[in-house]
Amino acid sequence: MSLFNEWHELCEKERSEEESNKFWNTYLEKEMKVYEFILEHHEEVVEGNLKELAEKFDMEPVVFAGFMDGIETSLKEPVKLEELSEDSNIRLEVDFEKLYYNMLDAKAYWLYNLPQWDNILSEERRKEILKDYNKAHIAVSNKIGRNEPCICGSGKKYKKCCGA
Repeated sequence: MSLFNEWHELCEKERSEEESNKFWNTYLEKEMKVYEFILEHHEEVVEGNLKELAEKFDMEPVVFAGFMDGIETSLKEPVKLEELSEDSNIRLEVDFEKLYYNMLDAKAYWLYNLPQWDNILSEERRKEILKDYNKAHIAVSNKIGRNEPCICGSGKKYKKCCGA
């Protein structure tokens, strides 16, 4: 079984609420430390085999596979998550604008508010990305109002034409 599948089994494991909170809090703390490192060393590309990187960041290989699941969509080169093994060579070449956007999308405020972002994206650029994110997530209704002009082009109100 691949590390990625092991990670999903670990996530879905039945736990009490207390155990679940402990599991996720421990994971999120380790995840944050990896992101802090990546952001602090944004000019370098983090690379190595999965087992070495997991050890470097004080994670089990299966937990690092979970981290890879989270960062994968922000990488310049995609990773085949299902094929991850301890010997897999990993190259974390990050598209930082995409990473910031994805953190907004995940509602990971503890990550998109890290002070290390100040050295990568200006405050103005982060506001632009936030604006783009908000724009992409606005609910748009296709419903036509009763008093709107009819969509058929007759010039009548919708309620007196096609909506009658």
